Amino acid sequence: MEMINAIGRRKAAVARVYLTEGTGKITINKRDLKDYFPSELVQFVVKQPLNLLNVADKYDVKVNLYGGGFTGQSQALRLAIARALVKINADDKKALRAEGFITRDPRIVERKKPGQPKARRRFQFSKR
Repeated sequence: MEMINAIGRRKAAVARVYLTEGTGKITINKRDLKDYFPSELVQFVVKQPLNLLNVADKYDVKVNLYGGGFTGQSQALRLAIARALVKINADDKKALRAEGFITRDPRIVERKKPGQPKARRRFQFSKR
């Protein structure tokens, strides 16, 4: 099997994933998964698509990850891994879709409007 690549985005985060056959090592920006994401919960989110298909120890995952915070980054990475797994075996798409791993979350930060301190917050108003 050659290298499979896929991209995942969430909010401001972008994850580029390269999947090769291996032993289940996940490397993010040349660092180990446990170094990059110390939180157990975030590590769980990243591994969800691999664990769902029971292939966590079949593939090595190399990731270029930038933008956003750790939640957005982990969810971007989850989407990218799911997309890469679908490229390897199209039959897995149904199972991944059922868990919601194929859907790109379109919610992004709303822009700040002129004449307001934030996107929807108005300046304090007083009649007197």
